[in-house]
Amino acid sequence: MLNLPPLLASRLGSSQFANLHTFQVAARHLSFALAAEELCLTPSAVSHRIARLEQALSLRLFERLTRRIRLTADGERIYTILRDTVAALDDALRPRGAGVAGAVVLYAHPSIASDWLVPRLADFHQRYPEIALDLRVGNERLDFRSHSIDLALLYARDEYPGLVNERLMDEALTPVCSPRYAKDFGLFEDPRNLRHCTLLHDALAWEHAAFDAEWRAWARLHGLETDLPSRRMTFDRSDLCARAAANHVGVAMGRLRLVARYLEAGSLVAPFGDFSEAGDCAYWLVYPPGQALSAQASAMREWLRLNVPEDR
Repeated sequence: MLNLPPLLASRLGSSQFANLHTFQVAARHLSFALAAEELCLTPSAVSHRIARLEQALSLRLFERLTRRIRLTADGERIYTILRDTVAALDDALRPRGAGVAGAVVLYAHPSIASDWLVPRLADFHQRYPEIALDLRVGNERLDFRSHSIDLALLYARDEYPGLVNERLMDEALTPVCSPRYAKDFGLFEDPRNLRHCTLLHDALAWEHAAFDAEWRAWARLHGLETDLPSRRMTFDRSDLCARAAANHVGVAMGRLRLVARYLEAGSLVAPFGDFSEAGDCAYWLVYPPGQALSAQASAMREWLRLNVPEDR
């Protein structure tokens, strides 16, 4: 039988190990129903196991709300310890010399995933063939615990409070369009001809951004606010704006990291020249504080750092 520390042994017998595991799964999902599905139990059985554990520990681990559950302060503390201990055991039990293996869940904003991350993933897979990457994209702000996310790659103006924030890359902006569109509207000759164009907006550029936030920031920097037209199309992804621009729909606000390959291929041009840091935005690697990253999440983090251009 496993020898437990005296204080823990006084509260828990070996029969409670299954209940600890049930608690860990329920805390990760913040749902008895999802925990029951993963553990092949009924939600009622999960609830009973948690209740027995709470009784044994003389602690309240969850707050039972109307349609959801929430960890108490004691529950948060114990869940963090359990999660980190299991991760450390997994690393310790991996055979020496074995490659990093396991699953890692990376959440990313759609545009950086589509136009920067995905074209580089062959290198990641070659370096870490045993890591199963689960890439999820979206624009909503996620609760890491309830969505089982390890890392997030996000485009933002500021750090995310309450999380670890690593600024991976700065971003620079300039309008882009197809060569034909630039010629038809005389954009090479005079930036004020923008007033005759259709602007393409990423309406969800960053959290709480106005639909035209990037365009307004760039126009203020270049003294062209009065020349912005009202004709527009809005998208919820910057990469869709760029693709629409390449197909002669209008002028998009191009992000250097995302449109560089279009510019190199000649399907987009930057009629007004250099990129500028008008929006003061950057790409951030974000993850929860106070916990040890798994070996595979650490590998993804280091690989992302290695792929950052020298100019950041």
